[in-house]
Amino acid sequence: TPTALLVGTSLAAERGILIKGGDVLETVSQLQTVVFDKTGTLSQGHPEITDCLSFSILNSLEIQQLAAVVESGTNHPLAQAILDAVTPPTNLTGEDFQTVAGLGVSARVQGSKIVLGNRQWLAQNGIKIDETILGIQELLQAGKTVIYLGMEEQLLGAIAFQDRLRPDAQTTVNQLQKLGLEVILLSGDRQEVVTAIANSLGISQFYAEVAPTEKSALIADLQTKEGKIVAMVGDGINDAPALGQANIGIALAGGTEVAMETAGIVLISDRLEDVVQSLHLSLATWQKIRQNLFWALGYNTFAIPIAGGLLLPRWGLAFSPALAAALMAFSSVMVVSNSLLLRRQFPPLTSTQEENR
Repeated sequence: TPTALLVGTSLAAERGILIKGGDVLETVSQLQTVVFDKTGTLSQGHPEITDCLSFSILNSLEIQQLAAVVESGTNHPLAQAILDAVTPPTNLTGEDFQTVAGLGVSARVQGSKIVLGNRQWLAQNGIKIDETILGIQELLQAGKTVIYLGMEEQLLGAIAFQDRLRPDAQTTVNQLQKLGLEVILLSGDRQEVVTAIANSLGISQFYAEVAPTEKSALIADLQTKEGKIVAMVGDGINDAPALGQANIGIALAGGTEVAMETAGIVLISDRLEDVVQSLHLSLATWQKIRQNLFWALGYNTFAIPIAGGLLLPRWGLAFSPALAAALMAFSSVMVVSNSLLLRRQFPPLTSTQEENR
């Protein structure tokens, strides 16, 4: 078992996959469901502004600049997209920043409270939004994420973002489904956005508008109510509780440190396809462990009675001490050699493959 673990985990490390312990390998062999976070996991995590609507005297540039001032106090992917698009004006500064995970942010700018976030966040701050009147539905149905900007109790504008899927997202989902695993999409984004992405990837089961605190509860329901062995794939600080709750947490190295610390498997190369590779390696290593146990047990069950003199009375066959010692050593050689055969299943990467990674 230790030899198979050593070979399997070293092969994984060569491919940029960190497997934390043999218990992870055993759990992979029982895996039934893989749950994916959306932002930064199935998507690239680098959304871009596509539309900016104004419902006030401010123009679209001023809407984005004011949003940039509020977002300067946080590090959410949407905040980075705004700050990449526009620079906060020097005559505006924010203070009293507040960030509520899964909802939005707020700050006080020139004495006025500015709120930026989803519809629920603005409703909590006294701003009701009717998206059918504002013409937001088309943006949502196109798979775009929309956040709103408000001041005190007035709606100022809306900003739409689009986050492209990772190029290997479709391949990864297809390969997992071919392995007989159930694939689930889990996101805090709007129902329309999550539905569009799930349909494009061929994922039939998905959950939208899930708050970060609810993600771990949903994983727990899959485990207890449905009795499933669940893997969770995520990258952000919001995913850490769900990664810890899942039977196996799989974190992308491009994510936060707390997510990587919580996960049982870390994908150092930040490639989504490595989710499938990590499962293949884990299953192959676990299979070698089972083979080693079977052959070692069978070998010793057969050889120990003979060494003890079972064949001596009838056939006059007995092992000399030297032969017995050699055969005992051969038992270890056999299982070590079997473990090393893993390298034939997963040959070293070529220079081209290394460059692609």
